[in-house]
Amino acid sequence: MECSDSAPEISTEPYKRNVEHQTQVGSCFGWPQEVSRQGTTLKTHSIPGFRFRRGGGGEAMMQLHISPSMRSITISSSKVAARHISYRTLFHTILILAFLLPFVFILTALVTLEGANKCSSIDCLGRRLGPRLLGRVDDSERLARDFYKILNEASTQDIPDGLKLPDSFNHLVSDTKNNHYDPKTFALVLRAMMDKFERDIRETKFAELTNKHFAASSIPKGIHCLSLRLTDEYSSNAHARRQLPSPERLPVLSDNAHHHFILSTDNILAASVVVSSAVQSSSNPERIVFHIITDKKTYAGMHSWFALNSVDPAIVEVRGVHQFDWLTRENVPVLEALESHNGLMNYYHGSHVAGANLSETTPRRFASRLQSRSPKYISLLNHLRIYIPELFPNLDKSSSNPERIVFHIITDKKTYAGMHSWFALNSVDPAIVEVRGVHQFDWLTRENVPVLEALESHNGLMNYYHGSHVAGANLSETTPRRFASRLQSRSPKYISLLNHLRIYIPELFPNLDKVVFLDDDVVVQRDLAPLWDVDLGGKVNGAVETCRGEDASVMSKRLRNYFNFSHPNIAKHLNPEECAWAYGMNVFDLKAWRKTNIRETYHSWLRENLKSNLTMWKLGTLPPALIAFKGHVHIIDSSWHMLGLGYQSQTNVESIRKAAVIHYNGQSKPWLEIGFEHLRPFWTKYVNYSNDFIKNCHILE
Repeated sequence: MECSDSAPEISTEPYKRNVEHQTQVGSCFGWPQEVSRQGTTLKTHSIPGFRFRRGGGGEAMMQLHISPSMRSITISSSKVAARHISYRTLFHTILILAFLLPFVFILTALVTLEGANKCSSIDCLGRRLGPRLLGRVDDSERLARDFYKILNEASTQDIPDGLKLPDSFNHLVSDTKNNHYDPKTFALVLRAMMDKFERDIRETKFAELTNKHFAASSIPKGIHCLSLRLTDEYSSNAHARRQLPSPERLPVLSDNAHHHFILSTDNILAASVVVSSAVQSSSNPERIVFHIITDKKTYAGMHSWFALNSVDPAIVEVRGVHQFDWLTRENVPVLEALESHNGLMNYYHGSHVAGANLSETTPRRFASRLQSRSPKYISLLNHLRIYIPELFPNLDKSSSNPERIVFHIITDKKTYAGMHSWFALNSVDPAIVEVRGVHQFDWLTRENVPVLEALESHNGLMNYYHGSHVAGANLSETTPRRFASRLQSRSPKYISLLNHLRIYIPELFPNLDKVVFLDDDVVVQRDLAPLWDVDLGGKVNGAVETCRGEDASVMSKRLRNYFNFSHPNIAKHLNPEECAWAYGMNVFDLKAWRKTNIRETYHSWLRENLKSNLTMWKLGTLPPALIAFKGHVHIIDSSWHMLGLGYQSQTNVESIRKAAVIHYNGQSKPWLEIGFEHLRPFWTKYVNYSNDFIKNCHILE
């Protein structure tokens, strides 16, 4: 075998089978020719000539020794001790690296992507990657952990009494810088601020609900004016007293070929909108007959309106409850009890407000308590009298002669312009009037009036006079939602006979077979004639169910929302998950109704609720109707009746336009100032603003 300058490939076959070949190869590299063999152990041979250069320029010889069995490699150098590496170790090392390198690559890529904008050098990448590979936490993570620890400590620590709280976050930052707060103090002050803001928001919410309740329960000035003027017109104008309808059209009132609507209300303006919208939306208004039922005090005004404002060719009949011979104490015993029961009168009309217990006080003390909470007592204007000598140093005493009278009127800054205008336009000659605002007195500074300044800024006083508590009512144990429900349940309308009259329609209109009942807070936007063609399948009440729909806050009502299922009688007879249905727009089959015991069931459950002291349900006429009409309701398409416009401000406007009847059920009625402005136009477009009574009473101006 000839030797070549290039190193040949060394066979990996067992050394025993290739000894001669390896000996020949070894001669080319200067290996010894003898190969000794002792059993299976063979001598190792070195391969000379492998060199590497050291940093200093000198050379050091390195030899690679391969065992004859090819199972190990020994690397030796003239200056370094020999190192023995087995193939198994080398294989395991390569295997481990094969597993680790992909993870290192992925981690490197992630760190590079995360810090692409902040880390552009290998050194920066190393600083970011190093702590992760070594299991260390960088400073930001440690800082966050310490911050969470401080917050947890602040949440459990008691807030010191008298801790001065900043009014805003900017003030907090400023105080932190100026007072050099440590992190713990900063967290404590921040927590105290958050607690205070939460209390303020809660109290403001209760105050809003209380004011809204009063606004919803009151009669707007314009509507009251309208009723009074029309009542006066009834007594002085014969045309306002004319018969409705005219004698020749009386037979139509019991003609089942016409479409009969029933409306029970004491609100003249609301009734006019319901009738006008229904007539204008109808394709056959000559077939419409409205039966309006009102109370005795409103009858004259209601009759005057429709006598003076004809809706021809439709027909309107107006009747007072006192004109129905059937409505006697014998036929309506429970409703009579509703209006006379002392407990109910106290519950709905009592002087307590939203659950405040006033049983231990007297009207005089209660009035005194309310008066003592008047904000005027902390007004700077109310205390200015003590500073008259300083404000008017040149005056001695007043005069009784008009020409010698000079009035010095002091007002606050917001009223100054109006006050000045009044006396500038309305002279009181020969007397003289001077009008000045408190802001125009140089003497009225914080230094000269420190106590009054404190009066207007003291937290305790502000809470006492302007807080959301009502006449001592304790609201700490309730929520705004429960509070609103409690307020709504105390609306006097729920014991009004007008509100319960719908249960007596078959007896009040014995000659009618099918009617549509409407509440006075609805607007008709589509012809309702097809409702008379709806087959109720032998049922009595055609209604829209309220447990499913697009608006979950409105269309999610089940029996559990109306009844107290902790009461055994309720739990025994009702299913809390049963779907509820809506009053406000209902198709009643009176022929089928007269064959049932709906009225008796209604009376029976009302008596039970009275005996239980109103613990079975709180809200008015719908709960007993849900029980009485059980098994007698036919569900109609939801497009006929859209609810929630009186309490859901986020109602979809496009859905409103598509609905046949829209219902402003809730406190925010469209004729009240608390009504939702963007929903009001759907109602006001049916108000006749050209009418003299509407104009003179400044309705919704």
